[in-house]
Amino acid sequence: MTRDISPAPATAPTLDRPVAPALPPVSARVSERYAGLDGLRAIAVALVVAYHLFPAWWLPQGFIGVDVFFVISGFLITSLLLHEAATSEAAGRGRRISLVGFWRRRARRLLPALVTLIVVCGLWAWTVGGDVLVGFGRQVLGALTFSFNWISISAGSGYFDAGTPELFRNLWSLAVEEQFYVLWPLLFPLLLLIPSRIVRAGVAVVAAAGSALWMAVLVSNALAGASGGTGVTRAYFGTDSHGFGILLGVALAFVAGQALRAPTAWMLRAGVRRGVTALGALAVVGIVAIAIVPPAPDTATFPGALLVACLLTVVAITAGAWPGSVLGRALDLGPLRFVGQRSYGIYLWHWPVLVLLMAGLSIAPGTEVPLAVGLWALAITLLAATVSYRFIETPVRRNGFRVSFAALRARLSGAPAGRFAALAAVTAFVIAAAATTSAIAIAPQVTSGATAVEAGQQALDAADAPTASPSPTGPRVEPPLAVQTGDEPVPGPRPTPVTGDQVSAIGDSVMLASAPGLMERLPGIQIDASVSRSLNAGVGIAEAQAAAGQLRPYVVIALGTNGPISAEALARLERAIGPDRHLVLVNAFAPRDWIAGVNAELATFDAAQANVVVADWAGAAAAHQDLLAGDRIHPGHTGGRLFAETVATAVQGVEDARAQAAFDRSVRASALASRLVDGEDDREDGGDVDKDAGTDAEAEEGRGVSADLPER
Repeated sequence: MTRDISPAPATAPTLDRPVAPALPPVSARVSERYAGLDGLRAIAVALVVAYHLFPAWWLPQGFIGVDVFFVISGFLITSLLLHEAATSEAAGRGRRISLVGFWRRRARRLLPALVTLIVVCGLWAWTVGGDVLVGFGRQVLGALTFSFNWISISAGSGYFDAGTPELFRNLWSLAVEEQFYVLWPLLFPLLLLIPSRIVRAGVAVVAAAGSALWMAVLVSNALAGASGGTGVTRAYFGTDSHGFGILLGVALAFVAGQALRAPTAWMLRAGVRRGVTALGALAVVGIVAIAIVPPAPDTATFPGALLVACLLTVVAITAGAWPGSVLGRALDLGPLRFVGQRSYGIYLWHWPVLVLLMAGLSIAPGTEVPLAVGLWALAITLLAATVSYRFIETPVRRNGFRVSFAALRARLSGAPAGRFAALAAVTAFVIAAAATTSAIAIAPQVTSGATAVEAGQQALDAADAPTASPSPTGPRVEPPLAVQTGDEPVPGPRPTPVTGDQVSAIGDSVMLASAPGLMERLPGIQIDASVSRSLNAGVGIAEAQAAAGQLRPYVVIALGTNGPISAEALARLERAIGPDRHLVLVNAFAPRDWIAGVNAELATFDAAQANVVVADWAGAAAAHQDLLAGDRIHPGHTGGRLFAETVATAVQGVEDARAQAAFDRSVRASALASRLVDGEDDREDGGDVDKDAGTDAEAEEGRGVSADLPER
């Protein structure tokens, strides 16, 4: 028979273990408590929460807090198993562990808070709707089966993507830990066959090194484009490639787990304690310092920075749990212990709350989290974690599932006040569970942005585009010059309407989503658009089309969404377009850091070039964000028409300006011709008198006008 002795709310972390009947009295047992671990948990969860809720703070690498958790988990779970094996051996039963008891305690610890999170956030997401529900069913499946990391990888999700995030994305790390909890008790007895604890630790260290090396290989392959679709997220989410932190915690438990609970005399020396405390304090400072350093999307961070953070955590755990350590007492201060004991709930709640708040307030994914939203998310997270810890997690962890359900049934049939509270709780849970089930049923498979892009691609595929393009250097219809010789009124400028067969368009997914609107507004337009296309790629396409004689008189480029652009690339683009065509650059609108720089670069280039004009999609989209998809980037059907109208207006504006310039020249030429004709008539009538009456000012005026005559 086993029982759970996990830590009570008012104490520091205690190891869960089965209790044999032959155990000695509590006073005779070796201390099971490791000082400082709650404080380390508090620091770890604070780093992760700040990284997500307050990205403008100086913690761009705060995600290393997850690796701190991994090391703590590996250390505690292995220490628990070692203690259980030692207890069993002392009772004369050999080194045995209860797998069922171990997994039952893990279920008590993890499932109550997790199920509560899923149903509450499922209800919330159901009320919000839209893109926040994308993939909701598979996310719930991954969360409940602790396989979220692999399901997310198979779905092609990206942890570091700025697009619409998965609601339960943070549960990937819980999946890694739980997979360890399933496998490690099965492998643990095999390592106990090795008599030397140093050799056991060495095996764990070698395995950790292999895991870190595998992450480095995966990341290197991803950066080299040789990963076959596997990116940094695969390396980061993988249990195999991100297990080194847990394994380093395992190694620490093998080496020092028992010694830290039953110290020898040399460990208690004052000089040793001071030295260990100093090293531990430096390790904690080092963990925070790593979180401040901006990450690099390569092996310097994955696994470099992560591995260093894990090694520093090993030192911090050792120093905090060292008998008599000042660091352990400092990390056990009340506020840190409060946060550390609730760190599981805080970690569970903070990310879904943020995603749902952003979606409910229609704040685009990828936008920097507003400070007010971050503060609200933090407040809701702390409240939810505290309620969960007090009323859900602790009762189940102490009493187990059967006793907890029995207590609930007793309340339902007890005093009116207790009955009302219990009935309200059950009713709320049922409603939330029903809403979660409904959310799974109605969840879209792809985001609204992806739907808009797919619709655009289908429209292009279905279009019967002409195979031949008008010659970009062919004749153009020019409005007649407004030279008049009589008294009839002078007509206004007469621009030629620009049709789609005069326009070539090269763009990214924004143009692709707008393709139906472009083809409707400019029938016959030539469109070459693709997802994730950069300006550099677009320049190459323009050069190839120019060389093949496929570029039309008006060339529209919309390639600012996917990254910064340079003046050099724009100059190269202009050379590809050539002097006989007009270049229309569409500025960008997206919740991305580089967009302001892109639009400034386009405006500067426009001001310096005569045959370049900017179509102000940024202004149009900003004024009509309701016409965009949930990602606040891609236009929907009506938004695509707005994009097309913006482009068509800019293109027609080029022709209007040309016609206006031609009209202005014709007016000046007509005025000069009229004065010349009038001068001849005056000379015929007045002879030398009219000749002498001419003034130098009139002569100067005639010379000025003649300078404006169009070239012939």
